[in-house]
Amino acid sequence: MKASILIFLVVQVAVLSPIFAQNSPFFNEGQDPSENGRKWKLVKKLSDEFDVEKLDEAKWMNTNPKYWIGRPPGIFKKDVVSLSDGKLMMTNYLLPEKEIVKGKEFTHAGAQLTSVNVAQVGQYFECRMKANKTFMSSTFWLISDPRKLEGCDKRVTELDIQESVGEISTDDSWAQKFNKTMNSNTHSRNVNCEIPVGTIGGKAPIEGKVYDDYHVFGAWWKSPTEILFFLDGNLVNTVKPVAEFSLPMYIKLVTETYNWNPVPEDGGMTGSIEDRTTYYDWVRTWKLK
Repeated sequence: MKASILIFLVVQVAVLSPIFAQNSPFFNEGQDPSENGRKWKLVKKLSDEFDVEKLDEAKWMNTNPKYWIGRPPGIFKKDVVSLSDGKLMMTNYLLPEKEIVKGKEFTHAGAQLTSVNVAQVGQYFECRMKANKTFMSSTFWLISDPRKLEGCDKRVTELDIQESVGEISTDDSWAQKFNKTMNSNTHSRNVNCEIPVGTIGGKAPIEGKVYDDYHVFGAWWKSPTEILFFLDGNLVNTVKPVAEFSLPMYIKLVTETYNWNPVPEDGGMTGSIEDRTTYYDWVRTWKLK
């Protein structure tokens, strides 16, 4: 009898929680934005449960020094990335010695993963993540690659689903809640032709600090002119970008340094390995069928 009850409860959890069922995005009741009875289908080549011991190189590229090495003083290093216990981990650290690359000085190591496969308009992107406690970032976003585009399309569109830092080292008033909120943006820049340039985004409060617990950050790239942002299964913002978001983009998982959040006097890496680590439980991409 007890075994039967246990099996029933396990089945019920799997049915009720999209995190375990993996048959739809993580939406709370009444929050699923799909219309006309359409169902979500997982896009496997843009999804990863991180339940293996080695990074899936068919899905992710770990750093791309020919394109982007980082923003000083943070340089991207492959050894920042590891997988264990069903998690992707990015453990930032202080370099043993400073490095000079193309005249720029680097003192800290972060990470950059880029999806091998391209994301398209109409897809829904979500990530279950816990931020690190350092002054470096924990992020989940998408960006176009102008090197692969031509004509008026040779421009940058960037969709920031979540950007945060653990330790706020700046005194700027606008940044004081950057570790307590979902910080989302759409950027249009480096444009050709008569295409608008600018940034439009939104924020949503998070209970506690971004590093206290895992949160599910999501965005539905519904159309070139409408993007819906979700936090822990709830719709929190709807944004119309300043320019059409119609270009293919790549998913990014990055821990980096920001020029507005300087290195603390103690170097910012005095915490434990756990404190210095951003944890990614999974990344999932969906499309309507």
